[in-house]
Parts: sequence; structure tokens; C-alpha cells
Amino acid sequence: MHLHKLFFAIPAMDEVGYLPTVLDCISKQKCEAEIMVYVCVNQPERWWDTEDKIHICQNNQRLLEWLQNCPMPNLHILDKSTRGKGWTGAQQGVGYARKYLADHIMQSANDDDIFISMDADATFNPLYCQSILDSFSAHKQAVAMAVPYYHLLTSREAEDRAMLRYEIYLRNYNLNLLRINSPYAYTALGSAIACPVKSYKAVGGFDKQESGEDFYFLRKLSKYGKVLLYNKEKVFPAARFSARVPFGTGPAMLKGCAGQWNSYPIFHYSAFDIIEKTYRQIPTIFQQDIENEFVSRLQTIFSEKDLWAALRKNYKTETSFAKAFHHKVDSLRIFQFLREYQRNIQKNDVECLSDFLQQFYPEKHHYFFENQFSFEQTPIEKLNQLRDFFAEEEHFYQKISDNLKLVPS
Repeated sequence: MHLHKLFFAIPAMDEVGYLPTVLDCISKQKCEAEIMVYVCVNQPERWWDTEDKIHICQNNQRLLEWLQNCPMPNLHILDKSTRGKGWTGAQQGVGYARKYLADHIMQSANDDDIFISMDADATFNPLYCQSILDSFSAHKQAVAMAVPYYHLLTSREAEDRAMLRYEIYLRNYNLNLLRINSPYAYTALGSAIACPVKSYKAVGGFDKQESGEDFYFLRKLSKYGKVLLYNKEKVFPAARFSARVPFGTGPAMLKGCAGQWNSYPIFHYSAFDIIEKTYRQIPTIFQQDIENEFVSRLQTIFSEKDLWAALRKNYKTETSFAKAFHHKVDSLRIFQFLREYQRNIQKNDVECLSDFLQQFYPEKHHYFFENQFSFEQTPIEKLNQLRDFFAEEEHFYQKISDNLKLVPS
């Protein structure tokens, strides 16, 4: 009988101060499966000749030296950093590093092994790996897991305030998707994805992208089958200012610290209500066209006046049509709609947050808004309490969702 192995895929760029900690987390795992660790130390080749980037190349060399002397068993080091081995052309970024790691892992992994995407600055508890095994064992039809996450406070106000604002954005977004039973109700973080190797192969793995690879990878997996949303153990991504990638926590915190939160708005709950109403009208759409704000904006997004004719032609039952609907109107299209809707509602982030709490959690609204609320001035302790409340609600709905259909009926 084949015993499962767990394969960690960890891209590392300028992580000499962080990677030893994540490897220590792995070494402390209390897990019945064998754990394999693949680390790709990487950066573009041209950085060796770029004055303000060469320090990253040098830090990467120090990390490679440390890894080569690391006694950890089953550690595989992929060098895309040493002069002459760095990324060239369009082959660069964390997205390509994840794909490069996965391609190497797939050469030796069995279909029933588990692939775990991780970041070099994340941490987790000793039962993390076993919890993932247990979750997939309990849900044998699941094709992936969007692992619950939680950014730890740093005791540095600038970082903590920026991180909490970003995480409240993420959790407001996902809580609204969960409440309308969207099949895309998850948060895509590169440090918080796990899937059986056979699932990775079935969807073609990571695409060749500089970043955003986690979002598009989970989008493919959610169209392939059931993505688990709940797990007993969490992953703890680092809350740090970073410009190494275009998207994610680090860049969001940097922009936010400079007051630039336009890319991370607190989406108004009414936009999700419009989506939910459309979900409920799928049986009607199967028979005839409908008109509402979501459909109208989708016509613009797709540059199609008749959105559903091809689906009706190719999917002859209401069930198959509903599935095709969600494949077409996927996480990217939902996000595009929300961005466009938000531009026209004439409400700022605090007003949108207030409306959400007032509508769904009036007692919490009274507590958090009893005094003037501000992301810039409200005490860190209270912002953290709001983040924790959102996280608790999210985990409650995630646990329920794992035992229900993810596609609304």
C-alpha cells in the first residue's frame, strides 16, 4: 500500500532571515507521512548587474550556502540564483518559481501524494501537516484546500495597522462570498494551498505568471472539483512590508502605509446581494434572458450581448447549465464586477464596513462604531478584535461549506 508523502514547494527570494524558521516548522511536524521539501532560491539573472538589486543576489547566495549545510532530511535545493542560473526573459517572479518547483516535484510524486504550496516567511504549528492529511481523508472527493490563514501581529504599529486593514479587506470580501454561497468563496494565498498531486496534474498546475498564480490556480481547481475551505490548523503568513512581488500582503501593506488603498476597497455588501439574486435566477436564465446590473456588467466584461446562448445549446439540463454558468462567471469575473460596482456607489471604505456590520451584525456595529471608527486612528487592539471577529465568522461558514455543495442549487 502506498503511504502518502507531503511535498512542500517553497520559493525563496531574499529570505535568508526567514526561511530557516519555516524549515524549523517543518522539522517539528508530528505527522505520519514522509515530508519532502523543495526550495527554489531565485531572482532574475539581470539583477547581478543591477546596482539596487545585487544585494538580493548576495543574500540569496548566503541562503544557498546555509541550505547546502542544512542537515534537514529530504531537502531538495533548486538554484535559480547563482550567476548564470537566474531567470531570463519572461521567466521570473514567484509565480514562475512555484511552477518550476511543482514541475520538479511532479517528476517523483505519486498521484495520491499531497502538494503543499508554502512561502518562505510563513509559519505553522506542529500538527499542520497531519491536519491536512486528516482533512483530505475525511473529504475524499476534494481536489484542493484553501487553507485558513491568520497574520500574526508584529508589535510594530505601522506594520500591524497596514496588515489589519488588508486582512479586513480580504475577510470582508470572502465573508460576503460565503454568505451568498459562491463556489469561489476562498482567499487565494500562495502560502495556503494544498492539493493531491493528481489534482495538480489534472488542471495543468500553475500557469506561467510573474504573480497572481495562486488566484488563477485555485480558480482552475474550483472548476475541477470541491475545494475545502476549513482546516483545524492555520498557516500564519508574515506581516511585512515587501516589494518583491507586484501583488499580495507585502505590496498591499506598502501601498496602504502610503495611504493608497484604492486597489483593496472594502466592497459594499449590496454588490454581493446582486450576485446572489442572479445565482437564484439561474433556473430562469436556463430558459430565458434576464436583466439586472450584474448581467449588464457581465455583457460589458465579456463583450457579449448574448451571454447564455452557447451555454443553453451545449448544456441541456438545468444542473449542467448551472455548473457551466459558474465556470463562465468565475472568480475573475466576480472580482471585475465588484471593482466596477464599487467605483459607482459613492461610499468610502469606512461607510461600506459600517453598512455591512449594521446589516448583518448590528450588535458588533454598535461596539466597533460607538466611537468614530478610523483605520488610521482606531486603536490596534480594536482593529485586531474586528479582524478576529471576521476570522471567526469566516471559519464558521467554511466548516459548514465543506459539508455542502459549493455550487448553489
